[in-house]
Order: sequence, then structure tokens, then C-alpha cells
Amino acid sequence: MINTTRLQTALKLLHDNARPAELDGMARFGIVGDKRLGLSMPAMRSIAKTLGHEHALALALWETGIPDARIVAGMVAEPAKLTSRQMDAWTKGFASWDVCDQVCGSAFLASPLAWRKVSVWAKRQDEFVRRAAFALLATLAVHDKSADDFQFIDALPLIETAACDERNLVKKAVNWALRNIGKRNQALNAAAMDCARRIKLQNTKSARWIAADALRELGSDAVQVRLQRVG
Repeated sequence: MINTTRLQTALKLLHDNARPAELDGMARFGIVGDKRLGLSMPAMRSIAKTLGHEHALALALWETGIPDARIVAGMVAEPAKLTSRQMDAWTKGFASWDVCDQVCGSAFLASPLAWRKVSVWAKRQDEFVRRAAFALLATLAVHDKSADDFQFIDALPLIETAACDERNLVKKAVNWALRNIGKRNQALNAAAMDCARRIKLQNTKSARWIAADALRELGSDAVQVRLQRVG
């Protein structure tokens, strides 16, 4: 059970750092949501560091419905305590890409359920649930150092299937995941580029964009030289 004083302290920190004058500018980049306070990412990270990890507090912050509070909730959550039901509920509550991506990159990334949720959410049709699958996969490709190549190769068919999804938030996350997988090492670079070529053959607008963008970056001199250096 949450200590109400702790929640009040957290909400005061959030409101003290509110930037209402920034909301219109943020909205132009799709950073929207009712009750949004306009906090900067450095401010939210600082608040989360001040609060520390406390799962009950994270759940209470999520329930406020304030987008900024929900981002901080992901940072103060204790990932090992996140249940499958809680992760599903949070994902269904996403209403802005920044909340989705930040929570995927904090609480969800460190959850023991992360890989399982990628495969489940990728098959859902809800826009933000599907985005969460590929935003999480993209983040795992960068940060999960213990994952082997086969885990990412097994995820490529999910990317191929979703590549025909024309929704902007989904196709950008699919592309993001494919590019991050292909930048992990040389073997995955080759696998990701092969995947991009197969996606291109789907010949839909989103598939052509995903494939072209991924092939351009993954085949670039900068990426190829870096991968050769790291072996």
C-alpha cells in the first residue's frame, strides 16, 4: 500500500517542475495527453532519482493518469515486481509515443517478462500496444547484453509481419527495431538486411519505407566500419 505522503511529495515535485508554456510546442511533435505538465526529460529523471525505486509509488503515479507522472512511474518501478497483468494494463493505457517509449526503456526493459511481451504485443492490433512491442525490442537490441543472436533472429518474423502496418507510430517502431538489431553485430546486420529485402518485396507503402530506411543505414560505411571494429 502506498504511503500517501510519498505520493503527495512526488506530485509536488512534478508540479513544481511543470512547464505549461512548452505544451503547444511539444504537441507539434506528438507529445500530447490530458493533464500533461510539460516536464523535461532531465527533470523527470532527476525526480525519479530523488524518489528512488518503490513499486507501490510507481503504481500510484500511474493511476494519476498524468503523462509525466507515468514516465516517472516507469523509472521508479521495480521491474521484477511488475506482473504480466500490470504490464498489459500499462501498455493499454499508453496514449502518447513518448510515454510508451520511455516506459519500455525503463521498467519494461528490465522486466523478466520483457521478451515474452514482445512476442505477445507484436500480434495485437491496438496501435500503442503494437508500438510497445517494437519499441521494447529496439531497446532490448541495444541494452540486453545477455541475449544471444537467435533471440533477435527469432524476432525478425514479427518485424516482417508488422511491416505492412501503415500507422505511423507502428511503422516507425518496426523500423527502429529492425535497425537496432542490425547494428548489434555483423551476423545480425546480415540477417536484418536480408529481412529488409524481404520486407521490400511486400510492396506496401510502409514496407517500402521501412526497408529502404533500414537498408540505407545498415549498409552505410559508418555502420559497417563500426561492426568490423567490434567483430
